[in-house]
Amino acid sequence: MSCGNPHATPCGEVLDAVSAYLDGELTEHDASHITEHFDECAPCLHELGIYQEVKVLVGRCCGGDPVPDDVRDRVITRIRSVTVTLRQESGGPAEA
Repeated sequence: MSCGNPHATPCGEVLDAVSAYLDGELTEHDASHITEHFDECAPCLHELGIYQEVKVLVGRCCGGDPVPDDVRDRVITRIRSVTVTLRQESGGPAEA
C-alpha cells in the first residue's frame, strides 16, 4: 500500500512493522520514525486503527493468552487482502 506521497519511511515498511510497533518491540528510534509516518499519512494511520481493533478483539477472545505467530500472520495477511480489495473496489489507492 502507498498513499502516493513521499515519506522518510515508506508505507510498505511501516505496515510491515505495525505489529511490532503496537507490541512495543521496536527500538525507540524506529518507533519514532513510524510515529512520524502515521502523523503525516492518513491511510497508514487508518491501517494502524484496524490493527489495534483486531488486537483488542483477539485479546478478548483469547482471554489474554498470547496469539501464536502463525495465527497472527494469517489474520494480518487476511486484513491486508480485504483492505486492498476494498480500496480497489472503491477506487482508492491500491497496495504498491
